Amino acid sequence: MTDPLEIAQRLIRFDTTNPPGNERECVEYVRGLLQGAGLASELYGGTPERPNLVARLKGRGQAPPLLLQGHVDVVTTDGQAWTRPPFEAVVEDGWLWGRGTLDMKGGVAMMVSAFLRAAAEGGAPGDLVLAVLADEEAGGLHGASWLVDHRPDLFSGIRHALGEAGAVAIHLGGRRFYPIMLTEKRGCQMRVTLRGPGGHGSLPMRGGAMARLGELLTRLDRSRLPYHLTPATRLMLEGIREALQPPLRDGVAALLDPARADAALDELGALGRELDPLLHNTVNATVVRGGSKINVVPAEVSADLDGRLLPGYGPDDMVGELRQVIGDQPQVDVVLAGPAQPELDLSLYDQLAAVLREADPEGVPVPYMVSGGTDGRHFARLGIRTYGFLPLNLPPGFEWARTIHAADERVPVESLRFGADCVHRAVMQYRTAG
Repeated sequence: MTDPLEIAQRLIRFDTTNPPGNERECVEYVRGLLQGAGLASELYGGTPERPNLVARLKGRGQAPPLLLQGHVDVVTTDGQAWTRPPFEAVVEDGWLWGRGTLDMKGGVAMMVSAFLRAAAEGGAPGDLVLAVLADEEAGGLHGASWLVDHRPDLFSGIRHALGEAGAVAIHLGGRRFYPIMLTEKRGCQMRVTLRGPGGHGSLPMRGGAMARLGELLTRLDRSRLPYHLTPATRLMLEGIREALQPPLRDGVAALLDPARADAALDELGALGRELDPLLHNTVNATVVRGGSKINVVPAEVSADLDGRLLPGYGPDDMVGELRQVIGDQPQVDVVLAGPAQPELDLSLYDQLAAVLREADPEGVPVPYMVSGGTDGRHFARLGIRTYGFLPLNLPPGFEWARTIHAADERVPVESLRFGADCVHRAVMQYRTAG
């Protein structure tokens, strides 16, 4: 079976909400598909219920090996108002509905489909390695990170990988763009602690820790960190600018100008909201802690901050920029920082752009940096460069970024098959590591 729709439906019907994940049955299903095609695979992992599948298809010796890597765990649906059941994989009016259709069981289905097609055609130019992973949504400790730490030999000789978060169509000014992900932002988790006088809840307390927390959250809500134009985003904006007509072209051009960029982001509406994190380090308060009893005013409260760093910037830069917003008084501790991103690599970009032009002659490929994080950061420790390349020719008006992790996650069936064909073409046309 190579139809990505059928594969995606079966994957979605396994509830792999992370935590706890429980990806084993889902991964075993993929293993069964490969076995049915006469292909060997192995399971690896630190716990029995959270294995990772790795399969290697022998190539024709015409190219280096290529990795296809994707995860099958998904985020929670708790508290979300779905109009279709999230784990039934319903198809209605040409759309596949369910948790993971976009992130990223639909993408894994594309990869498995391409892997099986390559096997049926006698193999790809080089060895093709398929990694079906656990635990991406919680940092990859049981998934990609575990494999990189414990079984790096499985990825010997690999320079490039195809993964998530790229080549999903966006529509601007009547043009269809396919942003190919070249790099990603770096996580920087922080905790801000505020202190003040505590006491009995019956006595008015002005300027205490709670009030200071409120002021801090308000400042974060009303502020941007400084503008930075990184190489990947510069290439993206230049590519989009050249394909557009005024006045939208002028608005995109303004994003390349530090003096005009923030005002232009505000004027661009939904597009501006998507581009904003590509031009700034960002920080959001996500967890607040303070107080243990309703009649006691706490003397200490804290807020956990989810920071995201652009390539080329580190935790010290984040803390320095944050201080410009919240001042010198609160205590700021960096709790966890992700690995720094390697320098920009374009060695596979032209090949992938050519695949998209062949599949959609009216589409415009552009480079891209994803504002979140992927398992690509773990494989980068082995020198493997992941390109986000799971193409979806989505219709105008569908906000992909706002549908991921939200209620009613869905994907057009036609787009799923378009993407599987593109991944297959990329696999079969891969010739050099650059």
